[in-house]
Amino acid sequence: DLRKQARQLENELDLKLVSFSKLCTSYSSTRDGRRDRYSSDTTPLLNGSSQDRMFETMAVEIEQLLGKLTGINDKMAEYTNSAGVPSLNAALMHTLQRHRDILQDYTHEFHKTKANFLAIRERENLLGSVRKDIESYKSGSGVNNRRTELFLKEHEHLRKWHQQLDPLSFPSIAMATKENMTSQRGMLKSIQSKMNTLANRFPAVNSLIQRINLRKRRDSLILGGVVGVCTILLLLYAFH
Repeated sequence: DLRKQARQLENELDLKLVSFSKLCTSYSSTRDGRRDRYSSDTTPLLNGSSQDRMFETMAVEIEQLLGKLTGINDKMAEYTNSAGVPSLNAALMHTLQRHRDILQDYTHEFHKTKANFLAIRERENLLGSVRKDIESYKSGSGVNNRRTELFLKEHEHLRKWHQQLDPLSFPSIAMATKENMTSQRGMLKSIQSKMNTLANRFPAVNSLIQRINLRKRRDSLILGGVVGVCTILLLLYAFH
């Protein structure tokens, strides 16, 4: 009687596991086909279909059948160990072991199929979440895009300005400044010589020329000091 019950449960489990495996295969192929069809990331992969509910229902039914078959195997083991039953009956032990192996195979197959299904569903949920975030980003207002564009332009301006301030160009700037100052000094000397000539020709204007020369000398000292400080700062920054 126990063997009859075990075989009946095994037949039911075999049919359930075949249907369960087909459901998982169909779920995987459906998701793959939908991913290929909507490769433009415009439609989520998961829609809460009835396949998820069918999976949960079938998983519970198979677990119940496995529990019943485990109970039958335990009863058969108790029967073989009960009084009045030959403990060395090879046929009995072989039958019990075969039913245990079948139960182990069914349990392993169930857990493997269930794990694969859960892995596929978790992956699809993750992909669906990523696609949702991408769609939210794409459908965002143009303000963010405008801000990003402005930031990029500002960064480009700063980069060009930094290139123009290349430290290697500071010595050439200093040399050009020095040449310009030398030219201005020559012009000032020429003007001074002309003013001295005028002063010698017109002694009455000599005092006025002297005052002009004093102010000019003072201005020259101030200008020379400013130019010298700027040149030193440029050289320090260039070789820092």
